[in-house]
Amino acid sequence: MSRIQTVFQALNGRKALIPYVTAGDPDPDTTLALMHGMAKAGADIIELGVPFSDPMADGPTIQRAAERALAQGVSLNDVLAIVRRFRETNQNTPVVLMGYLNPVHKMGYETFARVAAEAGVDGVLTVDSPVETIEPLQQALQAAGLDCIFLVAPTTGEERIAQIAQRAGGFVYYVSLKGVTGSAELDTAAVAEKLAVLRRHIRIPIGVGFGISDAASAAKIAAVADAVIVGSRIVREIEANPGREAEAVAALVGELKAAV
Repeated sequence: MSRIQTVFQALNGRKALIPYVTAGDPDPDTTLALMHGMAKAGADIIELGVPFSDPMADGPTIQRAAERALAQGVSLNDVLAIVRRFRETNQNTPVVLMGYLNPVHKMGYETFARVAAEAGVDGVLTVDSPVETIEPLQQALQAAGLDCIFLVAPTTGEERIAQIAQRAGGFVYYVSLKGVTGSAELDTAAVAEKLAVLRRHIRIPIGVGFGISDAASAAKIAAVADAVIVGSRIVREIEANPGREAEAVAALVGELKAAV
């Protein structure tokens, strides 16, 4: 059983909290401290962003985080090195890499999957890999024991949802908004309606992200989803607290965890 499956089973009906940070923002050592702080504060799974020069699904907040990391030369290999360091003392909290296909393609799917698994990664979500073309990557990940995690949008039709359900592992990430990260207000009723459609096909947990900015919105989503995913709000906390990023983010994660 994978670490991700173990976490969801251990929740026993409660909801998972999945915070996101961009690896290397503001620097690799602080990213490691952030990961440990979030885990201690109640994060069930950590989503670690791989910085990329053209993060098309991300709004200004996460774009700035990627720029800060890239300015220091943080690469995919550096991201994997952070995960290795995290695993030196934390063997239980799942880590999901979230990013774009180009760095993975450059490394090679089989090589990436093997090195990521050796580093202690549990799942991979490539934002710009549609289900129609993801099979080579998905097979490489599966062979290495990694979950291939998919995004589903409000506009995704049932035929495509069924295709995704056949390939997805770990959990499915439902994007609650038509837009980029951190871009709009949540419509919880619309999310609940779409989740009912997704659950006709998807048998693994479904997490909801985009637009969750505080404990109140996290609680609303926790009422209808299996997991609450928070990204831009956490990255803003990092921006606002130079020198005490890990402490500030851990406090926020604690508040969010209490709400879900």
